[in-house]
Amino acid sequence: MPTVGHMNTEGSSSCSGGGGEGGVTTTDTDGAQSSIPTFPPAESWVWAQIKAEAHRDAEEEPALASFLYATVLSHPSLPRSLAFHLANQLCSPTLLSTLLYDLFLHSFSSAPSLLSDTVADLLAARQRDPVCHSFSHCLLYFKGFLALQAHRAAHLLWAQGRRPLALVLQSRVADVFGVDIHPAARVGRGVLLDHATGIVVGETSIIGDNVSILHHVTLGGTGKATGDRHPKIGDGVLVGAGATILGNVRVGEGAKVGAGAVVLIDVPPKTTAVGNPARLVGGTGSPAGHEDLPGLNLDHNLWSDYVI
Repeated sequence: MPTVGHMNTEGSSSCSGGGGEGGVTTTDTDGAQSSIPTFPPAESWVWAQIKAEAHRDAEEEPALASFLYATVLSHPSLPRSLAFHLANQLCSPTLLSTLLYDLFLHSFSSAPSLLSDTVADLLAARQRDPVCHSFSHCLLYFKGFLALQAHRAAHLLWAQGRRPLALVLQSRVADVFGVDIHPAARVGRGVLLDHATGIVVGETSIIGDNVSILHHVTLGGTGKATGDRHPKIGDGVLVGAGATILGNVRVGEGAKVGAGAVVLIDVPPKTTAVGNPARLVGGTGSPAGHEDLPGLNLDHNLWSDYVI
């Protein structure tokens, strides 16, 4: 589970005033095969993959060559490319991209854990999302990934006491990506926000490692009470589209929450909660269990013929 704590501008701005052993082979829609490591690889290996993929895309689609050069190919490292891209995505006429670039670059450079979390998030999308055909596509076009990296920087600012600036980032991420994560929320590594539109995560929420969350999910409170009032999501959990989890409840390691469920109770590890209000598949006394980690394999099948 995550723990708290867990620019000189390059290029033009639109708003300025290691690999390793072991892996799985995938076949893309164009028939090309690629190997994805089954563990978080070194940042340098991922960055080399991203640059090679960007070169390929620039050759295949010359109309994107200048965009890919400015965003990826002109940068010497993943933190600089990510900082540049986030800054240009989130800037506004009064929140300049130069300021945001410095902010993001300092965050990812000063906190090595943030960069390793970013690499784990890239790997999560590449392994779990069947439409993610390259690391560079995730970096450039997947708003769930981008929203999560901006949140990581905002969470670092929140922990440092720079709360107004953290709240500004939260607001811009909500405006641009449609993802609203309070900067105090604690998020683990290897997290996939699939589609991501409409995701809301409250202030005292905790999201574990290797979790997959689909669009229009709410991790919210139950009223205007203060204090620890939001859900705690364990490692390897899968939360289906449109699910609502309210209050200081715990969803145990490897559990599933079905699409559209409204969860007001604890969900034991490796069990499934479905319905409104949510109930456990197999009943509270002897809920049906499973041995896998659905957050990793995105297996929704048990929801199709459940018995409560």
